[in-house]
Amino acid sequence: MSLAVIGGTGALDLFAVRERRALTTEFGVPSAELALIQLGSQQAWFLARHGLPHRLPPHRINYRANIQALKDLGVDRIIAINAVGGIDPSLKPGALVIPDQLIDYTWGRCHTFSDDADSVLDHVEFGDPFTASLRQELLQAAGRASVPVLADGCYAVTQGPRLETSAEVRRLAADGNTLVGMTAMPEAALARERNMGYASLCVVANPAAGVSPEPISIEEIHVVLESAMGQVKQLLSCF
Repeated sequence: MSLAVIGGTGALDLFAVRERRALTTEFGVPSAELALIQLGSQQAWFLARHGLPHRLPPHRINYRANIQALKDLGVDRIIAINAVGGIDPSLKPGALVIPDQLIDYTWGRCHTFSDDADSVLDHVEFGDPFTASLRQELLQAAGRASVPVLADGCYAVTQGPRLETSAEVRRLAADGNTLVGMTAMPEAALARERNMGYASLCVVANPAAGVSPEPISIEEIHVVLESAMGQVKQLLSCF
């Protein structure tokens, strides 16, 4: 089984589950049991990033255990579903984006497998953090599914779990970011260290702080995400 999807807990409800498997890795226990799902004409492993039920804040996720568990299952390509805020004012709630770049603003997370004297020190090349071929496959699937997507963007990865201030978002915009979320790192880098393809399918849940004159509503975010997941399922079913 070569493909996996990492997403929020609600995303698992989109797919039929064929099997569940509990794993332990040398880096600990992953966020949740792995679920074997039917993804269109193929099967894939699904991992609920924040646990089942949704309980783990972004900085407490055991990203190393999650990636290692998928590697142990033979996965070599990962599609990450990420809920994000739109820094670019043209990105409206519900829009889907396949970013091509990121900037990491997180701190204190276990961000590498090269973390002790017994580990091989691996300086992975990371100029393009998302795998180009996997991004193209997502774009092609979107075309087959007739789902509109934006083909590029820069994802600012912040610490969370709080949302950003308006001043922070202005700084992120000045740095060249168009999206802001909390979970793409160290996930993407750990996948690269394990020689696994990784691409992100971002769902814009809300305008980032200060982009819209209206305050951010967590309730409205949930409504947008629930609505947008139908398009996510449609796209992934054509992958």
